[in-house]
Amino acid sequence: MSKFDTIIRGGTVIDGLRSGRYVADIGIRGGRIAAIGGLDGEAAQVLDARGLIVAPGFIDLHTHYDSQLYWDPWCSISSWHGVTSVAIGNCGFGFAPCKPEHRERAMLAMTRNEAVPLKTMQAGLPWDWETFPEWMESLERTPKGVNVLTYVPLSPLIMYVVGAEEAKRRRPTEAEMAEMCRLLEQAMEAGACGFSLQNLGVNSHQRDFDASPMITDTMHDDDLVAFGTVLAKLGRGVIQGIGGSMLMWERMAQVSGRSIIYNTVSPMADQHGVSNGRAEDTIAWIHDCNKRGLRIYGQATTIENDLQFTMEDWNLFDFSPVWREATLGDHDERLAKLSDPARRAAIKAEYDGGYKMPAAGPDGIAGISVLWTENMALKDMDYEGRTIREIAERDQVHPIDLFLDIIVKDDLKTGFALNTTPLEARTTDVYDQTLRLVGNDPYCIPGISDGGAHTKFLTTGCYPTDYLIQFVRERQLVDLESAHWHLSTLPAIASGFADRGYLQVGMPADIVVYDLEGLELEPQIKTYDYPANEWRLTQKAKGYHWTLINGVVAFVGNDCTGATAGELLRHGHGASLVRAATPGSPVHFGDMP
Repeated sequence: MSKFDTIIRGGTVIDGLRSGRYVADIGIRGGRIAAIGGLDGEAAQVLDARGLIVAPGFIDLHTHYDSQLYWDPWCSISSWHGVTSVAIGNCGFGFAPCKPEHRERAMLAMTRNEAVPLKTMQAGLPWDWETFPEWMESLERTPKGVNVLTYVPLSPLIMYVVGAEEAKRRRPTEAEMAEMCRLLEQAMEAGACGFSLQNLGVNSHQRDFDASPMITDTMHDDDLVAFGTVLAKLGRGVIQGIGGSMLMWERMAQVSGRSIIYNTVSPMADQHGVSNGRAEDTIAWIHDCNKRGLRIYGQATTIENDLQFTMEDWNLFDFSPVWREATLGDHDERLAKLSDPARRAAIKAEYDGGYKMPAAGPDGIAGISVLWTENMALKDMDYEGRTIREIAERDQVHPIDLFLDIIVKDDLKTGFALNTTPLEARTTDVYDQTLRLVGNDPYCIPGISDGGAHTKFLTTGCYPTDYLIQFVRERQLVDLESAHWHLSTLPAIASGFADRGYLQVGMPADIVVYDLEGLELEPQIKTYDYPANEWRLTQKAKGYHWTLINGVVAFVGNDCTGATAGELLRHGHGASLVRAATPGSPVHFGDMP
């Protein structure tokens, strides 16, 4: 009988605790790290890691894999980039609790605010729950390729008790508030890690299916803060949120006595292309809060957003009332509205009035590039690879007329691209100084991958690879030991992963083995691997050798072994770590039931 299930032999160990690196073997038995050092014992499997980095698996705190988990147990894109644990239920969005008659509405909301394809959710979600504890049981039953921690999202909780439309018209009654707090406590007892919310106000850019603000966007601060009393009563849990005033978050931290994960700290722009003020100012506020005993962390957008999109699904123009109204509805309704002369005139008037669309980057709509066209007549127009401004100047047409003509003639299928941060801005000393501050700050968590969301627009789930390449190897802004503390240990501490985030004897063997010099991001590609034959943008990487989850090899390079050794982490803990690898045939996510 082998002494170990697996030995990772001779790698350079970065333990995640900011200790100095060292060369050692790691022995794994029963899903946990059994020994670290020079190991002579036998093993059923030996992985030769000489010359490679051996580090704790990355923890992705900001994802929307709530539905994707059911057809893609490995939560790609994240798992392709060394992520071994994810948190779902972010921003107050999710599917539990949910009454049967509200299921379609819940999916419609997620289609608009996080751009998850509706047909995919309809085909892929089993809907074998109503209450939040039943949702947890469903997650427990579902094979998982990564470890999963879940927040209680406030929007479905409020819809369950008050009703979505009613909640947008008035404040909850005392009885309704008491019932929501009771259900939140019930969800926490079932194993949730805390609760989440979005509070972006009446001008929210992540809107409901009917383009109205989300339930929590316009809620009274007193009602939002009241949920914090539940965590205070229980003495555990964390709160994740986006938007809201700094004063509200300070109150939330004070009332709950718990940690806040504040979104976002943005060197330039967040995942929606929006600036949230100077990163330096946000970090200074966070430091001041912690000095006053208010435990607040900032989650940072550490990867630049080079967005791709088609107007079939694009929702990030919702900042603008005219664009918002014009992009409501299904494909045919959108096409009709974008063909309407009156709406065109309103969009042109907004553009000519100097309005700068936040999500369109610093150059606005004129700076958007044409990536591809599908209409053969458009292909002959020499549009691809050029910006709207370049084509408009060449053809002597108004940029909005050109943009809308392309959209309509191509049946909404044209691919566009925009950069939220110009290339020249990314190469300045000032930018490097900001990145150095964000990358080394003890309260800043890298990421905001938005994995599982905006599936046709962005691939920011690759942020761990980008962080190691840009912050560590290329720009040399962060040392490797600190980088792994930020990518694994800090997010575990902040969010309640009770026994993850670093390498130590007795810990679960969530481990990534990679070649730092060989890390490379592959191009973004259009992949048809979602249920209902839907496509998404994907992006893999070179340089990863093995990713182990609870001691089982889940990925060899980019190839998924089919192992589903991940666990639902109730209260931050897994139920059992004694796992056997269950490799299957080559995995095609779209074929998953």
